[in-house]
Amino acid sequence: MQKGIIGKKIGMTQIFDETGKVIPVTVLEAGPCVVSQKKTVENDGYAAIQVGFGDLKAHRVNKPMKGHFAKGNVAPKRTLREFRLENTDAYNVGDLIKADIFAVGDKVDVTGTSKGKGYAGGIKRWGLNRLKETHGSGPVARHAGSNGSISDPSRVFKGKRLPGHMGAEQVTVQNLMVAKIDAENNLIAVKGAVPGPNGGIVVIRDSVKA
Repeated sequence: MQKGIIGKKIGMTQIFDETGKVIPVTVLEAGPCVVSQKKTVENDGYAAIQVGFGDLKAHRVNKPMKGHFAKGNVAPKRTLREFRLENTDAYNVGDLIKADIFAVGDKVDVTGTSKGKGYAGGIKRWGLNRLKETHGSGPVARHAGSNGSISDPSRVFKGKRLPGHMGAEQVTVQNLMVAKIDAENNLIAVKGAVPGPNGGIVVIRDSVKA
């Protein structure tokens, strides 16, 4: 059965395996999450569960969301995500999902929002080459060169790598191995790096390519 949970990135550290080999890991606070809604094919056209993570004070919830949480008789949550699972019948509204749904050795996909870099040039954003820095190029070594031909097609093609806003977009890293689980403290350590800053919200799912 597919599994999924919402978490928060704590930061990176390293652990050692039984042979003494260093494993770089990212520590994630995974859950506890509560099932706040079940969606069915009859009512919604597809089957899924809505999961909430992170407590939220009641006075910070607007009226529509208050009614939503009251309908499921669950406490207000800061972050909501949907998981389309093969068997949603295994979950009921109000059920808790904790870090121990995963086991050491499992392969997972982690989705987060990458760090925002603001407005960046083509070299930083796309890894483009610089112009020559010898005679003749002037003080424009990092500026853009030609954008295309003049007469035909007389335009810049869509998707051309140019300066612009960099980062702050959804990124998924696939096939990360679960290296350690601390069920008491709801912590999961996955081997490798995870997108986003420390404290950023992430979604952990079963790997689709494992």
